[in-house]
Amino acid sequence: MFIQTESTPNPATLKFIPGQDVLEVGTADFPNREAAQTSPLARRIFAVEGVTGVFLGLDFVTVTKAEGVEWAHVKPAIMGAILEHFQSGETAVEGGPSSGHAEHSGPDAAIVVQIKELLDTRVRPAVAQDGGDITFHGFERGVVYLHMQGACAGCPSSTLTLKMGIENLLRHYIPEVTEVRPVGV
Repeated sequence: MFIQTESTPNPATLKFIPGQDVLEVGTADFPNREAAQTSPLARRIFAVEGVTGVFLGLDFVTVTKAEGVEWAHVKPAIMGAILEHFQSGETAVEGGPSSGHAEHSGPDAAIVVQIKELLDTRVRPAVAQDGGDITFHGFERGVVYLHMQGACAGCPSSTLTLKMGIENLLRHYIPEVTEVRPVGV
């Protein structure tokens, strides 16, 4: 197995591409070691000293390191953990990943469907290329609430991405959208 790596816009994250599927559907975000209890893959990666976050996509793994830790020191151990996982035959996540969608009903349901469609077709594929994901968490009084995961979480350019990119896109196609705000989960 040959594991490729790609840098992301967030200098604290690195995208690992194992050349095979990581998840069958969706994404899985493990912002800390405690959250990784349902993922054999994330637990292996968190065993590497200096790892502070793991995000799983369909065909990639994004790892976040602690400040002051050099990639040259942790990258080989992370690659070893990923290789060990795939050789074990275990699933990446026990019980399956999340779909990344919050349900919404009520008078704004049609608007929410449009928002989710734009996020799924225009936004999520682009941020996945950078090793992250953006999930919908709500729509209330013109404000769209999104959660940034993987390389997007804590990225220096994430505010610009939200305000100039996603907010402008949604406002262009959906006049009812007035603002986009990040949420922490």
